[in-house]
Amino acid sequence: MAKGGGERATLLPVSADGGKGNGGGGGGDDAALFKGSAMTRRGAAAALSYMACSVLLVMFNKAALSSYNFPCANVITLLQMVCSTCLLYVLRRSKLISFTNSDPSVPSDSLFFVPFRILLRTTPLSLAYLLYMLASMESVRGVNVPMYTTLRRTTVVFTMTMEYFLAKQKHTPPIIGSVALIVFGAFVAGARDLSFDARGYAIVFVANITTAVYLATINRIGKSSGLNSFGLMWCNGLVCGPSVLFLTYVQGDLKKAMEFPYLYSPGFQAVLLFSCILAFLLNYTIFWNTILNSALTQSMCGNLKDFFTVGIGWVLFGGLPFDLLNVIGQGLGFLGSGLYAYCKIKGK
Repeated sequence: MAKGGGERATLLPVSADGGKGNGGGGGGDDAALFKGSAMTRRGAAAALSYMACSVLLVMFNKAALSSYNFPCANVITLLQMVCSTCLLYVLRRSKLISFTNSDPSVPSDSLFFVPFRILLRTTPLSLAYLLYMLASMESVRGVNVPMYTTLRRTTVVFTMTMEYFLAKQKHTPPIIGSVALIVFGAFVAGARDLSFDARGYAIVFVANITTAVYLATINRIGKSSGLNSFGLMWCNGLVCGPSVLFLTYVQGDLKKAMEFPYLYSPGFQAVLLFSCILAFLLNYTIFWNTILNSALTQSMCGNLKDFFTVGIGWVLFGGLPFDLLNVIGQGLGFLGSGLYAYCKIKGK
């Protein structure tokens, strides 16, 4: 149906269907990155945006939890979720964005801006996100940092497995080889810290499984629900927010946060503000990257950004002793991620 006065553009690209070239030629965002490439320009932009947001978010979270010694990671997660949901509400209420692929100016006939049946349909995604978030936070406690990084990088194997079982997606030998190189490099990097802790190992592997399920669920539900990236984030907030609030209340984290001595420090508040902004952008780019590319590509981007996270974190925060074996392992992981990126771009 034609619209008088032209269409209103959304603030950000929101789905795998939007943002196509206006002229119908090959110069749009859905054009190949370069001639013969299997990755589009939008896909490359989504991957790079995710890695940039992820690295910056880690730095700000590190500043809050380590530099200021804030004791309640769950409260930061809750604050990020509340700010994200409130921002989405304001943007949708102002008709600047839409939660579906329709025109933002079209009024919604639902109390939650999305039909209740769609909210129920996305519940598995929201529950997967909640389990992923809780398992990821708990997995840090029982394992030292080098071993934690080592075990978390094996997420790509779980993601590949979940993609096969949920979407029957198969991968080429070069892709499988790049994954194997990443996992091998991860264990080389943590070889000096292979101290066995059954409970710690079990929790980390549960975190890996929930991460893989979450990413694969995004890829499956995101394309079939009719919601764009903002809509999926909105449903996540509605379902998970009350659960996280209840958890932080039961654990006493809210009381600890109110008694934190630097709570009203301008520096600490600035760190929390940027953390919330980056968390919103990170969640958006996770959906955007996973829907445009694949769950495995999203997992690979997570490994690739670790190279920059470790480097920037070492410069800003220190505390990382030099170890040749760790450097070799990190290099192998970076090489494997680069090989995957090359295969993905070339379509191999």
